[in-house]
Amino acid sequence: MNHLQISLLLAIIFCNAPTSVVAADPEPKLSIPEDITFTARCDQSQQRYVLMLPEMFNAQKSHTLLIALHGHGSDRWQFVKETRGECKAARDFAAKHQMLYVSPDYRARTSWMGPKAEADLVQIIADLKKQYQIDQVYLCGGSMGGSSSLTFAALHPDLIDGVAAMNPTANHLEYDKFQPAIQASFGGTKQDIPAEYKKRSAEYWPEKFTMPVSISVGGQDQLVPPDSARRLAQILKQLDKPVLLIDRPQQGHSTSYEDSYSLLEFMKEKSVLQKQR
Repeated sequence: MNHLQISLLLAIIFCNAPTSVVAADPEPKLSIPEDITFTARCDQSQQRYVLMLPEMFNAQKSHTLLIALHGHGSDRWQFVKETRGECKAARDFAAKHQMLYVSPDYRARTSWMGPKAEADLVQIIADLKKQYQIDQVYLCGGSMGGSSSLTFAALHPDLIDGVAAMNPTANHLEYDKFQPAIQASFGGTKQDIPAEYKKRSAEYWPEKFTMPVSISVGGQDQLVPPDSARRLAQILKQLDKPVLLIDRPQQGHSTSYEDSYSLLEFMKEKSVLQKQR
């Protein structure tokens, strides 16, 4: 066998040799959802939230808590089970960063963060901090959940380290949808108790946002028009606050997976920077 034949034979052997395949790292996951019932201290009613722990949960170490607030007409399971962009992005984000993930009813389908929903969320955060080592608390949500995230963060800036609001309203005095539900939650009409509606309108309290804020809006959104959220973002920018506004002129009442994830990553990145100062 001459040198040419040997070279050809070696080439054939190497071309047909099995290739070693490096398995990709599995995607991080959250635990099986745990449906938790608690007694609300504000009225002694039975309320619920869902808890999911990170895959590598260690009770001896500190973890960040991400709370996801559902939209109007849904309940605590929306951000646990649904595959829509906002919900899946929140779960994937929490899993990637080894966060505790909580999705509360906060008075279920028509909350809009009235006084009882607010009290429930304060209680949930306090109870979880007693049970787990929690270093930071992030808040996110879509539609009613996005609006409620802004409301709660403005009311309790001492409890929240970052907020990501998808398609929210920031002004309940001008918002005119779902009024029967909001009236039941807030305790009256905006004509009867305007101060309560102002209290729960994030746009009026920009100085309360001591934490990073990220917001998405759709220019074609008729269900929760974008104007008040745009104004809030502009005010926060003028106050030199860490804020991200993703404004999609052709988008309706939804936020894509990619945009939702970007909101969450911005919130975390800026929050970490704030903590390091």
